[in-house]
Amino acid sequence: MKMRETSKRPSGTPMDAALRYLGYRARTVRELERYLDEQQFGEYEISQVIERLKELGLADDAKFAADFIESRLRTKPVSRRHLQEQLYAHELPREVIEEALSVVTDEMEQANATAVAEKYWRQFMALPDAKRAERVLQRLQGRGFSYGVSLQAVTMLSDAAEGDGV
Repeated sequence: MKMRETSKRPSGTPMDAALRYLGYRARTVRELERYLDEQQFGEYEISQVIERLKELGLADDAKFAADFIESRLRTKPVSRRHLQEQLYAHELPREVIEEALSVVTDEMEQANATAVAEKYWRQFMALPDAKRAERVLQRLQGRGFSYGVSLQAVTMLSDAAEGDGV
């Protein structure tokens, strides 16, 4: 049985380790701190590296949050609450999250909910209209959309279906 080596400090400087870690994808300041701490670097070294990375623009929580939201909204429609939960998982400060989420307008939230509702509306086509609307509403709320936004999206689809004679 092999013994695990307790001293896991990598060769190189803390800056080298941080730059390698940043090479894969953008990171939050907290993620960088945790990584460098796991690499057995001291608090002083870590704080110096973080400050230098901030000066260089390589450790910027506000930019990370804004880019994260832009990327998620570009790939698929998601709720403001879902984005908020994902940003909290990256351990960003609350103020940074709130500022980044300010770009998600109520109109965007409604459009995203409607896009998701359309997908589920087609998926539950075999159900009676009342049950179909209920299921879509549940799915939207499960995806983080508020009751009001979800209800508005479902009502719009239901009204459109009645108008089409579906």
